[in-house]
Order: sequence, then C-alpha cells, then structure tokens
Amino acid sequence: MQTLIWQFGTVVDKLQETSRTQSIAIDVPDWAGHKAGQHIDVRLTAEDGYQAQRSYSIASPPEEPRVWITVERLDDGEVSSYFTDELRTGDRIELRGPVGGYFTWDAQTADSPLMLVAGGSGVVPLMAMIRHRSAAASRPPARLLYSSRSHEDIIYRAEIDRLVAVDSTLEVFHTLTRQQPDGWTGFSRRIDRAMLEEVAWRSEERPDIFVCGPTQFVEVTATSLLELGHAPGRIKTERFGPTG
Repeated sequence: MQTLIWQFGTVVDKLQETSRTQSIAIDVPDWAGHKAGQHIDVRLTAEDGYQAQRSYSIASPPEEPRVWITVERLDDGEVSSYFTDELRTGDRIELRGPVGGYFTWDAQTADSPLMLVAGGSGVVPLMAMIRHRSAAASRPPARLLYSSRSHEDIIYRAEIDRLVAVDSTLEVFHTLTRQQPDGWTGFSRRIDRAMLEEVAWRSEERPDIFVCGPTQFVEVTATSLLELGHAPGRIKTERFGPTG
C-alpha cells in the first residue's frame, strides 16, 4: 500500500471557471500519477500554528502532468476563500495524495457505457473522467447529467460544449434548478427518477455509473437508479456535506 506523505507543490496557473469557482494548477515534484476520480488533501498552516485541512477532487486526467483542482468559494469557507481570493501563481501548497481507490474509472479497461451524474461542484472528479476518456480516445459511449443552479454556474461550460462538439459518443444533459436563461430547452428541476429514466441507459445495458454531489443529491439519485433496476455494484457515489 502506498504511504501518503505531505509535500509542497507550486501553483503554476489559475483559471476562473465561474464567478465562484477557480481551477488551480499545481506542479508537484515527483508526482507518481493518479487515477481519474481520486482526490488530494491540502493543509494550510497559519503563523500561530493553526491548521486547516480539506480534500479536493483532482480535475485533471492521468495524462496531465500537473495536478488541477477546482475550488468553489464558500461564504464561510476559510480554505476555499483563501484559494480563490489570495492564492497566487508561485505560491506553495502543502498536499498529499492521490487519495481514494473506489471512486475511479480507467479508460484502458472500460468496456461498458459510462453514466455520470453531477450536482454542482460534484462535476470535478467526473470531469477528470471525461478528460481522461478524451485523452485516451476511449470509445464506450458516455453521458453526463449535470445539475447547476443557473447557466452561469455551470463549471467547465465552454470545455464541455467543445468536447461534445467533437465527440459524437459523448452526450451532456443539463438541468438548471434556480434560474434559466431565455430560450432554455434543457431540464429545469432537481434530478429525479423521471429525469434519470429519460437520460440514463437502461439497466440491461449495464452502464458504469458515477454520482457525485451534496449528500442529499447523491442519496436521491442513487435510490432512483436502484429503483430503475441498476445493480448496486455498478453505482459508485461520492458525496460532500451541505457546506461543500
């Protein structure tokens, strides 16, 4: 078993994804690589010795040498506000990883359809899978059902549109739960059983399913998928608390 040690990485790039989210690229010396779906732990230490630790999903595919994370700024988030408001290129971050082996997907061994269901920033590890799939030229078809508050809150919106435009085997379905732009033709409610029945593959097609988002979102989605006949062993979930 790999022993995880704390080490320092250097911030080499930052991208504004939405008004509340930023993607951060970290150069980690001797990075041993990761699987799509894994995460890292980060630790901040104040001058008085106070420490705060958080976990962030890795957004970059295994083919990317740098480690990308995407951070959503929370109003009461001491770590997320530091990352989005104060962190600069050239700063060092203490981290360890990659962490996790259950919620992962490997394009090289995949032979089943891929079904991804994301709520808000839960799209981050699923985006790593989509990017990995694209980089590996994996051919099993993939679908992403992505729930966001509004059109402006869709993380990776331009990249997702670009990937869909060049890959006929990738389908993306959006639902906007709070605000929809004029002419919106997508879904306009929280993900429910009826939506999953319309979008997801049938259970007989035995898709590999990954669900990530807030706890209640994940529970409702997973329960609905089970009611639709999908085998529990084919549904992998990752959740975070109400504050993200």
